[in-house]
Amino acid sequence: MKEEIEKFAAELKTKKGVSDNSLAAYIADISEFAALAQKRGIQELSQAGEAEVVSYVMSLKQENKAASTIKRKLASLRNFYSYLVKNGTIKENPISGIKSPKTVRKEIEYLQLDELEGVFKLPFTGVKGIRDKAMIELLYATGIRVREFVELRLCDVNLKLGFITCTGEFGKARIIPMGTYCKKAIDDYLNEARPKLVSKGTDDENTDESSTSQEALFLNRMGKQMTRQGIWKILKEYSNAAGLGDKLTPQTLRNSFAAHMIQNGADLKSLQELMGHEDATATQIYLSLTKNRIKDVYDRTHPRA
Repeated sequence: MKEEIEKFAAELKTKKGVSDNSLAAYIADISEFAALAQKRGIQELSQAGEAEVVSYVMSLKQENKAASTIKRKLASLRNFYSYLVKNGTIKENPISGIKSPKTVRKEIEYLQLDELEGVFKLPFTGVKGIRDKAMIELLYATGIRVREFVELRLCDVNLKLGFITCTGEFGKARIIPMGTYCKKAIDDYLNEARPKLVSKGTDDENTDESSTSQEALFLNRMGKQMTRQGIWKILKEYSNAAGLGDKLTPQTLRNSFAAHMIQNGADLKSLQELMGHEDATATQIYLSLTKNRIKDVYDRTHPRA
């Protein structure tokens, strides 16, 4: 089983350019399924059938796993078995007949423009402040996922032409433009703050980690590559300072990017490409925000509303 998983991982890494974090998630999901299959007497994953998949889904439900989590795990298995079909190991994908559970749609939380302006008006001073402002500007200007943000490298930024290149789901790269404010903040960070952060990480004895930090766009105070946890902590600090409680997060900045684009006339197809959604239905949920806004405007302005 381990060999099958390793070959699949190598395929994702070399041919599809899947990020390390995504690769780790794939391996974890497939390995979890493999452990259950072994308990049912399955020695090779290629021998597993629909019955094993159904049993796996039932066990996840018994563990009270969220529908979104089960959906992701099934997607990992679906890709794995598609790979086995493609290379001729099996004839049919045992996941093909399994429907993913419906996820309960939560109300989309995003920031109003005045709330964001309140954040950007906060004092961003010193090396930390310059870096933090660049982070927040970039998250809002591009709407990228926090995982994509963490994995950004210096070579992914083109200030001259004003865009970044990031790797999204299934290793698919996309180009996202940056606005004037974002470009200015990134330029300030690269010239005034990042060199000082890099110098703190150059004495690291771990050459591999040091090399990764040298390439990473955003660094922490130790000169190491920024982590998701670090980003959440930084945003929480500014969220509290702006009186927003816990509203300022990577996800609400991504939602705000989408909401404000839609409200200002962006078409669905363009937004889908910018956000890196494989399925248009993931983008369509933001249309409800426009409908709510129109209703609000009507209620406030029509004489007989």
